[in-house]
Amino acid sequence: QNPSEMDALCPSPPGPSRPQRNYERIGGRTGTSFFQTLIHLLKGNIGTGLLGLPLAVKNAGLVVGPISLLVMGIIAVHCMKLLVKCSHHLSAKVNRQSLTYGEAVQYGMENVPWLRRHSQWGKRTVNLFLIITQLGFCCVYFVFLSDNVKQVVEAANATTFSCQMNYTNQTEILVPSFDSRLYMLCFLPFLILLVFVRNLRYLAPLSLVANVVMTASLITFVDVIIPDDVFFLTLLFYYPLFFGTAIFAFEGIGVVLPLENKMQRPQTFTLVLYLGMGIVTFLYISLGTIGYMCFGERIGGSITLNLPNCWMYQSVKLLYSFGIFITFALQFYVPAEILIPPAVARVSERWETAVDLLLRTILVIFTCALAVMIPELDLVISLVGSVSSSFLALIFPPVLEILAFHTEGVSPMVTIKNIVISLVGLIGFLTGTYIAIVEIVARNALKHKEALSSFVVQ
Repeated sequence: QNPSEMDALCPSPPGPSRPQRNYERIGGRTGTSFFQTLIHLLKGNIGTGLLGLPLAVKNAGLVVGPISLLVMGIIAVHCMKLLVKCSHHLSAKVNRQSLTYGEAVQYGMENVPWLRRHSQWGKRTVNLFLIITQLGFCCVYFVFLSDNVKQVVEAANATTFSCQMNYTNQTEILVPSFDSRLYMLCFLPFLILLVFVRNLRYLAPLSLVANVVMTASLITFVDVIIPDDVFFLTLLFYYPLFFGTAIFAFEGIGVVLPLENKMQRPQTFTLVLYLGMGIVTFLYISLGTIGYMCFGERIGGSITLNLPNCWMYQSVKLLYSFGIFITFALQFYVPAEILIPPAVARVSERWETAVDLLLRTILVIFTCALAVMIPELDLVISLVGSVSSSFLALIFPPVLEILAFHTEGVSPMVTIKNIVISLVGLIGFLTGTYIAIVEIVARNALKHKEALSSFVVQ
């Protein structure tokens, strides 16, 4: 079965001895409880994307942004529910205990006669986008770690115990240090060592600490004073950047089926999904709106980059960075378990460990190289969200429902609804990817121009 980062932290106990249908799933008596599943669902959706939402609201405007986040949250939850519904239907049809995302798409395509020959490509396509998404998250983590730690180091001499918000919207840089790319290279060996831990159950205690730290760091924001440079509406040109960042934040569709499969009482998963995603959506709208209202047009790619110079807020950056550092291993787990086992199976037993570690090293170096090439946190988030998250979260689930219930007949209204959702995802993918690439090229050109001007002056 296709892996998920949740497989390591809440592994499946041995399943029933015979295929079972309906809600007799893998978890059984030793599965996860309602509360445990809720915590895992929250963890699967709350990451660096949350901290980029104030900038997303800036790109959409203070009126359109929160409304769009609410609409996108409703659509994302609906697509998650569709995925679970289709998985139940298809697993009963093929007499399987459970299905992964890729297998659901594969069996859905087998349900349509003229697609049956190509059904394996459905699974491969989902795997490809899972790999792109998770490695994209890893690239974002490199940029996030370098930007935040760099800012803490450069402002260390000016950091005080006074945490009064001055609304200059950026931590003052007093002692310029290395380029952020060098910070990424400093993190590289430590992240390589981290992913050498193949059984992530050993990281479970650190993951719990990371969850607590990341949650605690979100409650440190202060009073809201709306600056003069807050815009209630913004240019339509920047809306695709909002879409990419927002859909990146709703990153948890990949953990929905593994969590549902491992519950003690999977029939309660719908309540877990609605409750958990309701909390997530409320948190996204609140932090995105309040963050933009606090810092205005100078909001950074991560709201942590705007916090003032005091030790409490600098510790918040370091604590959240620690949480992201540990979470890197969880995000890396999915592409590693898809790509590495087939390669290891081709070598002799004495070389298996060496090849496994070598491939893990190469993958981490690859993600670091991509981050070094595009060290712009906000644009990397928007690009990853537009390219891959839009397919997994918005395009595939509605199409899967049409395929899964093809033989039973799908009503015209359901078909129209699914086509509309998929078109929204496709348009967001095309426009978001284009605008993100245009902005990346423009910023790189501006940096080269500034560097050249500085060199000429010297």
